[in-house]
Amino acid sequence: MSSSDDSLPLSEALTRAASRLAGAGIADPLVDAELLTAVVLGSGRGGVQAAAVRGDRLTADQAARLDGLVARRATREPLQHITGTAPFRHLELRVGPGVFVPRPETEILAQLAIDALRAAASPSPIAVDLGTGSGAIALAMATEVPHARVFAAENSVDAFVWTKENFALVGAENAHLAFIDLERAFPELDGTVSVVASNPPYVPDAAIPRDPEVRFYDPPAALYGGEDGLDVVRVLSRVGLRLAHPGGTIVIEHGEWQGEQVREVLAADGWRAAATHPDLTMRDRATTAVRP
Repeated sequence: MSSSDDSLPLSEALTRAASRLAGAGIADPLVDAELLTAVVLGSGRGGVQAAAVRGDRLTADQAARLDGLVARRATREPLQHITGTAPFRHLELRVGPGVFVPRPETEILAQLAIDALRAAASPSPIAVDLGTGSGAIALAMATEVPHARVFAAENSVDAFVWTKENFALVGAENAHLAFIDLERAFPELDGTVSVVASNPPYVPDAAIPRDPEVRFYDPPAALYGGEDGLDVVRVLSRVGLRLAHPGGTIVIEHGEWQGEQVREVLAADGWRAAATHPDLTMRDRATTAVRP
């Protein structure tokens, strides 16, 4: 790369960007700086790191573009909205305004659902993802358990735009998407489903999410779940009983303090063997139960 007077050493650009992001309260400022630089350079984060070690430089135009991206991130606009993508397990999903950004902690929910689907005593087990959002859970199940049939339901117009794009991008032939309300989802599958999975809204209405990225950018319908946060969980329990066959599993994500309440909801509806599972940070994150 040219070393003309108006160019900037990449290592210096990263240091400046990381410093600005740190001042804005970003938890991992250097990581974000590298990912934003990757957008500018059209590479991956590893490519940015290698370029910095080589002593590469940014042109004035590249430096100006990076400054603009860093300024957006410094306002706490989600990194994924700026890059346009969110990693989830082995997938790279398209995300943006109107759809809930998949989180690393939700990968434990996907793993529990995938394990249950793989263990199903059927050559072609069926799974359902209710309120699929970006499609992360459904597409993880479909691609990691290719002999399964996976059905995903979403009822937000804004989110569905992203869901359709991700289903088309991944191209899993065993994944099926429908725009339909949760309570009316897939009556044709009643009593046949091996795994019912969902990451529902579970924040109590009066709670205020700590992170600005969540508070100001995630769609409220994907966050808030009523006075105690469990309104949609109660619906999921009933719908899951309709969909699941005897021995089928339900997997629901929830807040770290809600495990006991979710188990009580499921047990009251007749689910058996309700158990709560921690995520990688050892916070209670998902609860499973089995249909009798």
